[in-house]
Amino acid sequence: MATTDRIQNSYLRSKVMSADDAASLIKSGDTVGMSGFTGSGYPKALPQALAGQIEAAHKAGDPFKIGLWTGASTGPELDGALAKADAIKYRLPYNSDPIEREKINRGEMEYFDLHLSHVAPMVWEGFFGNLDVAVIEVTGVKEDGSLIPATSIGNNKTWIDCADKVILEVNDWHDERMEGMHDIYYGTALPPNRVPIPMVHANDRIGQRTLRCDPHKVVGIIKTDLPDKNAPFPPLDDVSKTIAGHLMEFLKWEVQKGRLTNKLLPLQSGVGNVANAVLAGLRDSPFHDLMAYTEVIQDGMMDLIDDGKMLCASSTAFGMSDKAAIRFREKLDFYRDKIILRPQEISNHPEVIRRLGTISMNGMIEADIFGNINSTHVMGSRIMNGIGGSGDFTRNAYLSCFVSPSIAKKGDISTIVPHVSHADHITQDVQVIVTEQGLADLRGLSPKRRAELIIANCSHPDYKPQLEDYYERAKKNALGLHTPMLPSEALSWHQRFLEKKTMRA
Repeated sequence: MATTDRIQNSYLRSKVMSADDAASLIKSGDTVGMSGFTGSGYPKALPQALAGQIEAAHKAGDPFKIGLWTGASTGPELDGALAKADAIKYRLPYNSDPIEREKINRGEMEYFDLHLSHVAPMVWEGFFGNLDVAVIEVTGVKEDGSLIPATSIGNNKTWIDCADKVILEVNDWHDERMEGMHDIYYGTALPPNRVPIPMVHANDRIGQRTLRCDPHKVVGIIKTDLPDKNAPFPPLDDVSKTIAGHLMEFLKWEVQKGRLTNKLLPLQSGVGNVANAVLAGLRDSPFHDLMAYTEVIQDGMMDLIDDGKMLCASSTAFGMSDKAAIRFREKLDFYRDKIILRPQEISNHPEVIRRLGTISMNGMIEADIFGNINSTHVMGSRIMNGIGGSGDFTRNAYLSCFVSPSIAKKGDISTIVPHVSHADHITQDVQVIVTEQGLADLRGLSPKRRAELIIANCSHPDYKPQLEDYYERAKKNALGLHTPMLPSEALSWHQRFLEKKTMRA
């Protein structure tokens, strides 16, 4: 079907223009909220046109920059193009683009990293200032002016509601049969007017199928036919499979103890190779009739749906490989009633996560011997991506699990350290840590018992003696014995790596 047929509102059809003309509506100093969550549902034509215009402005001596808000990370045509053009002054809430990362770490771009569930309410509260323009990719525009979302929802509802002006990209690449997968809830409010979110099961639908949009806020529409671009997943390696195996055995133990059934509880999984290995492990497990309540649907969840292992997956976006995206389009009628896409303020809402009792499984950069987790910073100073939704789920999950190989950089970095160089998740929130070496169930353990278990079960053999030595000396020389710590040595492993390129003593 031609893209023009997807704009059913006659008034909005008159707003169709080129990407260059639409980009010219954005001015230097504007704050722009763009759609996109992972490499899904992000505008592709306008950001590239805007980047070109900003590069030309810079050559003419105009220090043109914008503030950029999104749902999370996006694709290269958005974050990559604008970062390369040095177009971004301020960025929130999550980023994975390598050019942006370098600019942030060089101090050339301001970056605000926050929990994804906090973004929408904080925008409504006005803490970040005015939102000048929303740029939203959609699948189509209905006759009443409402919008059929694309492959992510993210913060689109909030951007459209709060922005002074709206620019749409109607992307013909998205399959129109997606209509009906989306569940847009308009019942949130700020205190003191908040009311409970009416959801008690992961597959409950509580909203409407389309996004509301005042047609008179729309100042331009761009027609595109451009694919989403998600980073491909590497083949599952033995380390990832071993980590997944430890976690499967743990879940079986929880069933044996009567704390779970073979249906488990709604699953949340972070993005990445280990996460997909865990999902792959579920395919051959005794668990069945599974549900997912998460923020990104990856290949592994689609495999579980295909196998009949998973009944429904609720999220705010897809994070599919190219191969899985083709499969999704081929079997879209099959997936339509098994996948629900929601705004991220609902997919990541602490109230709903706590009520459903999710099992959260997220990656980490490092953990210390007491169970603090660093999800965001390398050596304490360099941002990697951001906290994303891991905090939303970790503190509110029924079970909070963190997974990672025990070493990195070919063994020169230990994932288990005396003290994390940056703390995103504190010991009170972290229940289970898993590496390929083993699993540590930290529930109910004092700090000393946690340290002993993490060192014994999760650390790599190359670093275990160093950790044992540090811990034994800390017990003798620390100020107190509740959480034995040597402040002068707590970050010495990171300092050693900075000086010698290895944490080995």
